[in-house]
Amino acid sequence: MYGDFSVKQEESLATKTQNHESDNSEVKVVTEQEKVLVTESQNHEAVSEETEVATKAQNHEHIEEKIEADASVSVSVEEVKPELTEAELIAQCSTLEELKALCEKTEALKTDLEGTNLVFGVGNPKADLMIIGEAPGFNEDKQGEPFVGEAGQLLDKIMAAINFKRDDIYIANILKHRPPENRDPKVEERANSLPYLLKQIELVDPKLILCVGRVAGTTLLSKDDSLKNMRSKFHEFHGRELMVTYHPAALLRNQQWKRPTWEDVQKLRERYDDLGGKP
Repeated sequence: MYGDFSVKQEESLATKTQNHESDNSEVKVVTEQEKVLVTESQNHEAVSEETEVATKAQNHEHIEEKIEADASVSVSVEEVKPELTEAELIAQCSTLEELKALCEKTEALKTDLEGTNLVFGVGNPKADLMIIGEAPGFNEDKQGEPFVGEAGQLLDKIMAAINFKRDDIYIANILKHRPPENRDPKVEERANSLPYLLKQIELVDPKLILCVGRVAGTTLLSKDDSLKNMRSKFHEFHGRELMVTYHPAALLRNQQWKRPTWEDVQKLRERYDDLGGKP
């Protein structure tokens, strides 16, 4: 009986031992699983932290790029200059070449006849005598030079009679383009051209100005008067002296105006010498 009891006790102990070992095994499994979960959690947290850091870095870079872009835009906005006015563009011209280039691209100077050439001016750019007509004709438009037709040839003869060569003087017109059919320049055309002519006069800086024809005289003197009343005298003009006489083209049509023209240019030569003009 005791033997059976011992066997039963042993079996019971063995069973308990097995159960205990089984429990320990389960505990170990649970513990290992917990370790894995903890490790995974830690890894996940580490990845999250790295992701957060990377995201912050990307956001920071984006902000820096935006700041740089904004700064670039700001700089480029500052660099954009407003368009200059016509008066400012003219004032910036320091040479006749610069003024001519400006005239070439200025639409306001062109008449309603398309395709005409710019007739800017010709002669000595530092002349003490400047002659101003009203507008280019057919030959002037074709050659791009003022007073080259029949009227221009007569002007050369008149100037030669008072000891001036064409290279001694500077010649220009109120208008820089030929009007259609050689009509008289319109008031608005003269007004558009005048600022450029005034700058041209300033750059040449003559001591005397001779206006040939009524249109040139009334435009520069800003007065609506007859040629008869304007001629044979000197007018003050922007610190210079100005005389008005008949246009050579008018002399070709009417011979009676040649004598008064001759009287005018003789006075002009005397005044030129008195002012110390270049011989």
